[in-house]
Amino acid sequence: MDSTQQQLARHFDHCPWLFADEASDDQRAAQRERQRALGGDAEIGERCYVADSAAVFTDLLRLGDDSYIAAHAYVTGDLRTGSDCTLNPFTTVRGSVVLGDGVRIGAHTSLLGFNHSMAPDLPVFRQPHTSAGIIVGDDVWIGSHVVVVDGVTIGDHCVIGAGAVVTKDLPAWSVAVGNPARPVRDRRDTAAGRSSGARTGHGGDSDALARFADIARAQAADIIGRCWDGDRYVDRPGATPTVRAHCDAVEIADLLLGSAPEQLAADEHAKRLGSAQDPRTGLVPEFGEPAPEMDDDGFIGEGSGLYHVLSVGYALDLLDRSFPHQVRGVRDMTAGQLVARLEGLPWRDGAWQSGAWIDAWATAAHWNLGLGQASAGCGTGPGAEPGALEALFGWLLTRADPWTGMWGSPSHDAGRLQVVNGYYRLTRGSFAQFGLPVPHPERVVDAVLDHARDLRHFGAGRENACNVLDVAHPLWLCTRQTAQRTGDGGYRSAEVRAWAERRLAAVLPRWQDGEGFGFGAGDAGPGREPGLQGTEMWLAVIWLLADLTGRSDALGYRPRGVHRPEPARTM
Repeated sequence: MDSTQQQLARHFDHCPWLFADEASDDQRAAQRERQRALGGDAEIGERCYVADSAAVFTDLLRLGDDSYIAAHAYVTGDLRTGSDCTLNPFTTVRGSVVLGDGVRIGAHTSLLGFNHSMAPDLPVFRQPHTSAGIIVGDDVWIGSHVVVVDGVTIGDHCVIGAGAVVTKDLPAWSVAVGNPARPVRDRRDTAAGRSSGARTGHGGDSDALARFADIARAQAADIIGRCWDGDRYVDRPGATPTVRAHCDAVEIADLLLGSAPEQLAADEHAKRLGSAQDPRTGLVPEFGEPAPEMDDDGFIGEGSGLYHVLSVGYALDLLDRSFPHQVRGVRDMTAGQLVARLEGLPWRDGAWQSGAWIDAWATAAHWNLGLGQASAGCGTGPGAEPGALEALFGWLLTRADPWTGMWGSPSHDAGRLQVVNGYYRLTRGSFAQFGLPVPHPERVVDAVLDHARDLRHFGAGRENACNVLDVAHPLWLCTRQTAQRTGDGGYRSAEVRAWAERRLAAVLPRWQDGEGFGFGAGDAGPGREPGLQGTEMWLAVIWLLADLTGRSDALGYRPRGVHRPEPARTM
């Protein structure tokens, strides 16, 4: 490389935004080789640039399209970026860091997504590293000479002034300065003389929640209508009709309109849903499918039939109707059979599956009681004996892990995801539905807040309705329970409220006019496209988040179906 080429290479290293327009074919080939030579697990998007002088020694690198790493940057650990992200000269990014789209990081800034332990019994250099990670949202500008420490989340659209030291989470739209960094105003507050403490943004105050709810109510009928194919409900236009889509339409209409969906009369909705129940088993198959096969103990193990116990049962309840038949497998199951089934559930590697089974079984017991089953867990069929429902709670109370308050084991690949999501399903159908206190609520809050910081599930662009719901409901349930005992806001209430504020600020802008909410990222659920399931779930999540912040009254709605906050029955 001659001196002119070397000078141009240094020029691009320090001004990488010029590379796409000015680089020669040889320089482009050299850059492709530079990217191929990166160590670790690296995936580089289109039109990216990595400076030759940058020290990039990552274990995992995901560099989004049109992003660059400039001269003398120092990058280690796990870095995931969206598109149009820039690490300017002399930046340091270490540990676990996730950047959204359009993030600008100024020169000489450090994002330190790891830390040392500092126990007094060992020198610091001998102590292990810890890493909670750093999350930066979309459209964020971080000025020069800023330090962001481990464990911080910076919301969408924030601006961080030069020289700031960010030690705590910043809500969306914050303009923050100082050491430690503090928000001084909302980025959208451009009018002269406006109070720096004013918050008119998404989720930040009761007015914002009220405006959101007004928009949702005004559009609810059209959102449901776009998912009616002329005969049945689909999750979104072009999808296949499903039982759940019909139930979601009923839930959304009840929540926002206080009536049944207008495509059918209320009696016809109830007739269609009730007739979907198989009279032999009491279960509800998917449209066009045979009734679920029963296990040896008389109840199904998995599949859509399990969730239909919840979704169809509560849709009928909202329509002031009920299942026409008892769920036979629950009606006839003895306490001994139930305990054997509980012992055989896949708690070690399938805590969500186990929790979902208990949710369906306990909800079926609730519906059976409403149809005249003589006692909790006892049936009217031959050979049935009382006590199965009581046996369920006894088994759960004696098997809860006293360190986490939960059931099941975390995994290396997914962390606590299975355990926390299974906890939500399990407690929704059992303790919450029957109005009973959960065991070890403080330990549950500890475990759930820890899980909520897992970047694999809650990093930028990775959230979905299921995962957020499965954090919000346990926090809601357990903080209320501890508040009743202590008379204050509940265990770790300030941290819980701060988490809920951040989630509200992130969720409300995702509403798409005339279409509602998409479910979100991940393999589970219907994906990011707006539809009935995403809309129904996020509306319930928003209520929980708003209630955790003390502002749910501003929404003017309260879930009454699957995600109802009150017990459906007391024991």
